[in-house]
Amino acid sequence: MTGEGGRRPDPLERADDVAQAMRDLDRRAFLPPDQRPHAHEDRPLPLGHGLTCSQPSTVATMLRRLHVPVGARVLDVGSGSGWTTALLARLVGPRGEVLGLELDPGLAQWGAGNLAATRQPWARIEPATPGVLGREVPGGWSRVLVSAAAPRLPDALLRQVADGGRVVLPVRTTLWVVERRGETFVHRRLGSYAFVPLR
Repeated sequence: MTGEGGRRPDPLERADDVAQAMRDLDRRAFLPPDQRPHAHEDRPLPLGHGLTCSQPSTVATMLRRLHVPVGARVLDVGSGSGWTTALLARLVGPRGEVLGLELDPGLAQWGAGNLAATRQPWARIEPATPGVLGREVPGGWSRVLVSAAAPRLPDALLRQVADGGRVVLPVRTTLWVVERRGETFVHRRLGSYAFVPLR
C-alpha cells in the first residue's frame, strides 16, 4: 500500500495521531476520583487492585512503536481502566476492532464503562479467562499491546499475532517490540521500564 505520490507511508508519521488521541481522551476520565488531580503528571497512578495506570510518556512510546494502522484488529492485554483500549480505538477508527482484556472482573467492568463513555463501539473490554493469555481469533491479531510485565516472551501470545503483525510488551524490566514474519519472530529492545507483573 502506498501513500500520496506513490510513496510508502512511514508508520512513524502516525506519531502525531498518538499525541492527538492522548489529547482527545483525557487520562483523568480513566482514573479513580482521588487520582484525577494527578492525571497530567507523567507517572504511574494507582487504580486499586494492586494495578496502575501507566505514565503517559510510556503509553505514548508503546503506541508509537506498535505502529497501529487505521482499520487494524488489535488486542489490548491488561486493559485496566480502559485508557489504552480507548486510545487504540481512536487509532484504528470505526473500520477497526479493539478487544481489551482485564483479569480482574471488577476492573474490567469499570474499564468497560469508561470505554463506553468515549462512544467508540468498535472497541470493547471483557474479563480475561484466568490462566489463558490473550484470546485466539481466526487470522490472528494485527497488533497486540501488553501493559504488564511477563517473566519471559510468551510464545502462546505471539502465536496469536497475524503474519506481518507486531506486539509491544514488557518482559521483566525490558520493553520489546516483536514482529511476526511467517513462522519467524523478530525481536527488538526498546529500553528499560517498570510495569506491574502480568498475571
